Amino acid sequence: ALEDKIKENAKEFITEIKKFIPHVLLLTGDNKIIASKVASNVGIDEVITEVLPEDKGKIVNDLIKNGHKVMMVGDGVNDSLALTSSTVGVGIAKGSDVALASSDFILMNNDLMDILTIFKLSKRIRNNINFNLIWAFGYNIIFIPIAAGVFSFAHIMLSPMYASMLMALSSVTVSLNSLTLFLFKDNSEDRDCCAYIR
Repeated sequence: ALEDKIKENAKEFITEIKKFIPHVLLLTGDNKIIASKVASNVGIDEVITEVLPEDKGKIVNDLIKNGHKVMMVGDGVNDSLALTSSTVGVGIAKGSDVALASSDFILMNNDLMDILTIFKLSKRIRNNINFNLIWAFGYNIIFIPIAAGVFSFAHIMLSPMYASMLMALSSVTVSLNSLTLFLFKDNSEDRDCCAYIR
């Protein structure tokens, strides 16, 4: 007869998160009837019910041992072991202190949609890192041999002064590209990232 009210945007969140995560699992200490009803309402395919806190941690560890990367989202004391064991733990600001201390990210607005922002920002950071690496290696591979006179036989030479200037320009380019992360905004919600990184 008693059950928690489902968050208003929970179904939308599950639909959207499946674009980033191939498998969504509801892991709960609640009984099977309530948990199955919740899972059915929001679109979660697999449910593990009536799980003790230590068993949550064991299930997460087993998933990781089987080669999965696990993101655990929880807000209670009973989630702390699973949050600690997971690849990435996400706590909710209104949750227990133990759950928050066990998390890698803390959602400040108690809004599950902010988890999507974490994924989008992470993807943006990875793209920036890749660009910076390609740019820096490309600069070094091309201009260091030229500055060293390797291609002087073909009359391709570069004054050390200009080589130094180009290396400085490379560092400036990489730095400016990294600073563009401050401009990140989640366009779907027209808001800044609302998660605190521990």
